[in-house]
Amino acid sequence: MIGSVRYGPRDHRFNAVRYLVLGLVLIAILPFPSVAADGIRLAVLGDSLTAGYGLAIDEAFPAQLERRLREAGKDISVINAGVSGDTSAGGLARVDWTLGDNPDFVLVELGANDGLRGIEPADMEANLAAIIERLQDRGVSVMLAGMLAPPNLGRDYADSFNAVYPRLAARYKIAFYPFFLDGVAAEPSLNQEDGIHPTADGVAEIVDRILPHVTNWLGSES
Repeated sequence: MIGSVRYGPRDHRFNAVRYLVLGLVLIAILPFPSVAADGIRLAVLGDSLTAGYGLAIDEAFPAQLERRLREAGKDISVINAGVSGDTSAGGLARVDWTLGDNPDFVLVELGANDGLRGIEPADMEANLAAIIERLQDRGVSVMLAGMLAPPNLGRDYADSFNAVYPRLAARYKIAFYPFFLDGVAAEPSLNQEDGIHPTADGVAEIVDRILPHVTNWLGSES
């Protein structure tokens, strides 16, 4: 009978080893809690300005933004979804790839290369609209960072280009930051030798200026 069984020291040692092995197996197969999984995920869908062209990974915009947000006590992981050289069409082609990271928020920074290539503002607007719609269809909150047209393309082009961003922000009722390079564009000390891409200090200036807008955006969706 079970009640009459008596265990000796060797039996206790055997049971202890057996439970230890079982515990290790359970640890191996069960997922660990993840800070990134529990916290907010913010992806930055952009071009070289956010990808960190010419900079170390920890100097790029997403990394600097994440540090500042975490210093403010926010449990947020910022995903670098920037690709150097991307136009709005390139960003549209990568939306599903970006959504694969399951972001809760996406900051869209695209259009600088459209302007440099003289792409029709109407085409850029259609691409950006499609990006916003795709993200909103997935329940992702969107913030749009604006860009200004290069001055050498003429007044008519600049007016058409510059009007795209506020019009989209109003149409889709999304958070909007008018000019991503505010305070940095045309400032030699804050740009690399090409005069286009910000230095690490330039990125820090961008983060300083955009941070209150990002914080308000995140708070409005909480």
